Amino acid sequence: MDPNLLKKLNIERAARRSCAVVTDLSDGRDRLVKQAGSDVIQGPLGNAIQAALRSGKSSVFDTEGRRFFINAHVPALRIVVIGAVHISQALAQIAKAVDYTIDIVDPRTAFATAERFPDVNVYAQWPEDYLETHPLDTYTALVAVSHDPKIDDAPLIKALNANCLYVGALGSRKTHSKRVERLADAGISQEKISRTSSPIGLDIAAASPAEIAVAIIAEIIQVLRHRDGA
Repeated sequence: MDPNLLKKLNIERAARRSCAVVTDLSDGRDRLVKQAGSDVIQGPLGNAIQAALRSGKSSVFDTEGRRFFINAHVPALRIVVIGAVHISQALAQIAKAVDYTIDIVDPRTAFATAERFPDVNVYAQWPEDYLETHPLDTYTALVAVSHDPKIDDAPLIKALNANCLYVGALGSRKTHSKRVERLADAGISQEKISRTSSPIGLDIAAASPAEIAVAIIAEIIQVLRHRDGA
């Protein structure tokens, strides 16, 4: 690979931005294509590249008598859970089962403990402090389940402004209505607020914390696999 192209690729990967190295197998020429940018390729090849970026799977594509290898580089999904509650314990187990990175954040030191969350990244601190060193991005799912506005609201605002892949918040429709008012008062547009999933998770009539966790992970996967290529 050309050293200059490799340098550009490493910059994109370090910034957790998806991209693809497209190689023309007839002559070996490489090209770096970012998921969003001026270098986006149009037509059938462009559609194949965007499909590879959505799935995260590399592929070989034939078009107009030429064969291309599309090497997709997609950041790993990261889940940030605000609130070290029973739902979070189940979320941690399911996330590990599907090979997702998960962080649990809660300033309540009695809840955010290694004993309650073995082999999981647990941060017993305020979300604002955690986010100073762990910024959100478009491949992050933010799950707010502390059910305490003093804990949940600030990271929700950060997540919506960062255009996170998924933003979900626990609570009834009445609770969410009040949350919407607070987010609007904080200057968040209705368009961004509408991206918040609440009641959180797919509607599977979940009743227990474990079932709610299943609904949340399922909804995150749905959003991840159906997001557009823009």
